[in-house]
Amino acid sequence: MSTLNTADTALLRGRIDAPGLATRLAQIPLIWKLLSVAIFALAWEMAGRSGFNFSFPTFSATVAAFWEMLVDGSMGMAYLRTMEPLAIGLAFSLIVGVTMGVAMGLREDVEWLALPIFIVMQAAPMAALIPLVTFIYGISLTAKVIAVVMLAMPVITINSYKAVRNVPGSLVSMCHSFMGNRRQQIWYVVMPAASPMMFAGLRLGVAEGFSGVVLAELLITPTGIGDLITFHRSVANFAHMYATIASIVLFAVIAVGLLQWVETLLFRPEKRSVK
Repeated sequence: MSTLNTADTALLRGRIDAPGLATRLAQIPLIWKLLSVAIFALAWEMAGRSGFNFSFPTFSATVAAFWEMLVDGSMGMAYLRTMEPLAIGLAFSLIVGVTMGVAMGLREDVEWLALPIFIVMQAAPMAALIPLVTFIYGISLTAKVIAVVMLAMPVITINSYKAVRNVPGSLVSMCHSFMGNRRQQIWYVVMPAASPMMFAGLRLGVAEGFSGVVLAELLITPTGIGDLITFHRSVANFAHMYATIASIVLFAVIAVGLLQWVETLLFRPEKRSVK
């Protein structure tokens, strides 16, 4: 005779239908990210050991070279020199780019005057113009800062312009209905509504800035990270060269990832609630 009542039967069914350990682990995004990195490292190690090219080191040799440069201080010194033109260029691009983008979004005369310039800068292969900057400013810090600005500013400016232009007209009309003046319309309606897209443009601009500073250090004068890459390539120390390249890629990914986290924290509450 069965002694289970209705509640015990439902509890037993719930335990049977409960997801297993593998299913619960598969629902954790970090597990998939770590698995992706592990597969990439394994493929790199196998490709390096296959000997298809003498200049392609194994993953383990690259990690060892990275640790060696980290311990002897050469990696840290290179990053300190690279960060100087990058920080100056990004700060200038942020201030001027956002100001120009907002001005183009608010005033048609500024839009007609400046928008074609930034569209050309965004569409043109700006890396091809870096040697021309060298002829004008020489192998100086100014030339590297301009290289960063040439790649970062168009992205920041165009996104700021689009953000202001895409502010819903109903919000502006609501401000008018409450007798808001032009200054209040800009500071309390337009800027808050445009901030998420402007911040996304800043994130893309930072990614372009990393490309600009590495190109500048490779094409203008070998300093910082560019100097490490050039030196180790010239002496056929390929594990150190790959370690340097991988480090700047990883550094850029971490920086852009942090900006994306800040963007989600400030402007994307709907994404914060998604588990």
